[in-house]
Amino acid sequence: MAAADHIREIEAALSERPVQRDDFVVASWRRCIEEHGLDPARPSPAYILPERQLRQHQQKAERLTSIARSGVEELFRQVASQNYVVLLTDPHGVTVDYFGDANFEDDLRKSGLFLGSSWSEAQSGTNGIGACLATGSAVTVHQEDHFDLHHVPLSCSAAPIYDLQGDLAAVLDVSLLRSPQPKATQALALHMVKSAARRIELANLMAEMRAHWVLHFSERPEFVDVDPDGALAVDGSGRIIGATRQALRMLSASPGRSVIGQRLTAFFDLEIDDLPTFSRARSTQDRCLFMKTGEVVYAHAIAPKPPSRQSMAGNSETLPRAFAALHFGDPVMERVLAQAARLAKSDLPLWITGASGTGKERLARAIHKERDEYAPFVVVQCADFPERELEEILFGDRNGNEGLIAQARDGVLFLDAVNELPVAVQARLARALTDDGIRPAGGKNPIAIKAKLVSASSVPPARSNLRTDLMFRLGGACLDLPDLDDRADFDGLVDRILRLVGVAEPTAVSITDAARSNLRRRQWPGNIRELKNTLRVSVAMSDDGRIDIEQLPNSVLTPLETNAARKAVDLERSLTECGWNISRVARLRGVDRSTIHRQMKRAGIRRP
Repeated sequence: MAAADHIREIEAALSERPVQRDDFVVASWRRCIEEHGLDPARPSPAYILPERQLRQHQQKAERLTSIARSGVEELFRQVASQNYVVLLTDPHGVTVDYFGDANFEDDLRKSGLFLGSSWSEAQSGTNGIGACLATGSAVTVHQEDHFDLHHVPLSCSAAPIYDLQGDLAAVLDVSLLRSPQPKATQALALHMVKSAARRIELANLMAEMRAHWVLHFSERPEFVDVDPDGALAVDGSGRIIGATRQALRMLSASPGRSVIGQRLTAFFDLEIDDLPTFSRARSTQDRCLFMKTGEVVYAHAIAPKPPSRQSMAGNSETLPRAFAALHFGDPVMERVLAQAARLAKSDLPLWITGASGTGKERLARAIHKERDEYAPFVVVQCADFPERELEEILFGDRNGNEGLIAQARDGVLFLDAVNELPVAVQARLARALTDDGIRPAGGKNPIAIKAKLVSASSVPPARSNLRTDLMFRLGGACLDLPDLDDRADFDGLVDRILRLVGVAEPTAVSITDAARSNLRRRQWPGNIRELKNTLRVSVAMSDDGRIDIEQLPNSVLTPLETNAARKAVDLERSLTECGWNISRVARLRGVDRSTIHRQMKRAGIRRP
């Protein structure tokens, strides 16, 4: 078709739905017709990706999604009362995280305001997310701005999220199923989503650049510590190695000028040795920073985070990144993770033991990531379903719907609470682990497990309730996770959890020595899960991001004497049975001698 015919087709389509449109909307309609061959007169339903494809998109975006989660949740809390839905998409326009009212789930799915929906212009025509991806700018696409008639009832405001090098990494969107109001009423929604996207970029920079100097700056002194305009990270030589999008815009005086890789001195009257003078020890009014353009901003310099007591650098060098992030100097955990890293790429089945909350699924996900992060990771909650339903979930049903075993092919099948498997399911699972497999109900082809098997239980294989043939097939190698009370890296775990909990907070999150000491002395029957919940509550109770004794929940301030006494009695019994041979007790418990000594000191046990 000639260019003139293209233009006439676009004008005709626009004239069918006369409404005043922004220039970017008209440009988007042109792309939809000219580049993507879409027809605005032919509505098409929303496209939701199949579950396996969605998992692949989610796995690729997992790190950013986890960093953005707090910011996305907070945005949803702000807009949920107005019936908005919040979507986070990857750079391809696929929704990888979603918050909406479950009461309207069917309507949201039909409209595409749902997990797994694809919002690229090529798939869905002009829409908020697609236009945001195409232009790289925050936009509102309201009702008849939408190209596809199926989406005309919607109102969508979207903002881009950029990575530290200035590349578009995700889109944050708030949408309404129906908006009777004019487009101008969505100005506040657009402002809120832009602010949330900016904070997520800042959280990403803070999480990624902990080992480097970070410089926040703002045109107004009252905002520099709480909501800066921009932020950048600087390496030891004074070169800029990462920045938020707004920082790149503020520093790019000439179009196309590169910021990443330049020295601080190219943009500011500032040497790297001057950064400590811009700490919070000085008032914001005194932290004036002169730019080479002649403008003045106010700055806040954040020093590199020191490594934990036992060098994190050494851990990172000896362990793959996914495993190194699971410990902060505990020798028992380091040995377990080193073993897991060596076994991850083999086909040998693994059995993870540990009390509730010690991180069994997290270790399984690290194994999956080391093996092949783009392959399926399928979780089976063995204790959550009755026998018949669990059989269909695993092996498929008579209607031909495939089960989780088939979906996990070439990936990792994670059997959580595997010792709770019903006896009949155990028999079928054991047969599926043979070379011949098992014939499904109503199916023709036998089902055989072609995935890495990782099982999790609070007890080792020999103490499980599994039939012997299945136990030996699942228990290839056993990885035992220690209780939080027995770990030597408690402070490192606290710091990491606070970073994750506080990444989207407007102020830096910190904890006083008194509060940290109180947490350290306490027993943790819920392990890391309980510690994480405690710190999340403490952050929520703090007005300025600073956690002191007053911000700790009452449940933490009340000693768990019963639990502590039980552990003390159990330890003393083990010591007595072993003739007070510390090395023997440590071997039986799978821990270091130093751990036993710490437990004895905490329990007030003295050798006779």
